[in-house]
Amino acid sequence: MNKPIQRRDFLKTSSVLVGGSLLSTSNTMKKIAPKPGEIVVGHNNYKFKVIPNWGILDAGKNPVNDCHEMVEDAKGRLFLLTNETKNNVLIYDKSGKLLDSWGHTYPGAHGLTILNEGGEQFLLICDNTRHQVIKTDLKGKEIFKIEYPKETGVYDHPHQFVPTETAVNPKNGDIYVADGYGANYIIQYDAKGKYIRHFGGKTNDYDDNLFNCCHGVLVDTRDPKNWTLLVTDRVNNSFKRFTLDGKFITRYHLPGSFVCRPNLHGDHIVAACFRSGDGNWPGSGYVQILDKDMKVVSTPGGSEPIYKNGVLQRQHKDDENKVFIHPHDVYADSDDNIYIAQWASQKTYPIKLERIG
Repeated sequence: MNKPIQRRDFLKTSSVLVGGSLLSTSNTMKKIAPKPGEIVVGHNNYKFKVIPNWGILDAGKNPVNDCHEMVEDAKGRLFLLTNETKNNVLIYDKSGKLLDSWGHTYPGAHGLTILNEGGEQFLLICDNTRHQVIKTDLKGKEIFKIEYPKETGVYDHPHQFVPTETAVNPKNGDIYVADGYGANYIIQYDAKGKYIRHFGGKTNDYDDNLFNCCHGVLVDTRDPKNWTLLVTDRVNNSFKRFTLDGKFITRYHLPGSFVCRPNLHGDHIVAACFRSGDGNWPGSGYVQILDKDMKVVSTPGGSEPIYKNGVLQRQHKDDENKVFIHPHDVYADSDDNIYIAQWASQKTYPIKLERIG
């Protein structure tokens, strides 16, 4: 089985294009019946059991605030980003054991991306409070910072820039920054942080070229002949697809799902929805799994995805499901597990799901 390819560019570009993932529907996959008392979430061929107490630490020594995102490095270590400055980055092994921690200067830590460069791995941290994107090594040493993009001509001062996420093009290292809590532009830089272009901007409507919270961004490499950008339009319950130079292609509407960002895993997209319904329902989040055709095939923690005449019907939190509060990011690891980091969720640690069918 090939490993996930986005946010973990461990492989050379040629191998990034190969499919395969834990979300395969292979008939050889062994289905495991849940034991009494186990909590199972999901639909169709994508069901998972909740692994209790994974990753829970001594909050007096290693507290978390908002658990925003997770990535995995080439050694199989899981990096969790939290805006708790006692330890902004917690490093776990797959069993949930704490291996290391670092970071005390990221009060607005929000977005986390891992990239491969010259055989070495680095992190990109989006900090809402610092109004910066910071590149670090895996031990926390800062390499460079991307400040507010004054080159665009659309920002009057640094505080208008509130970056939420980044994505990296594995071919050339270009960095795409989503200013989801700021002016709602996607800003493209080269691998050294030099400005290239920007597109988008704020809207309260369904304008194809604009966003109402472009919270997440992904370089979608599933079509080897046509790499594109997949961008969140969260308030409008949508993903939008663009060319790599910012030309609109199409929209995928996910009614009722306030989706945070797309994550690529083989031929599928996995994503966290921090709320559902009209967005005013606290604790109403869940997870979305979309196939290669961008069709929702499972909604762990939410209502079953139903299509009528090819149109996805409005979804909502499963009233009987008490597993999730506000999922902010989903990470599918190389050992076929899913981890959910949560925002505004009573300072809880990530939730681990194990696929059973």
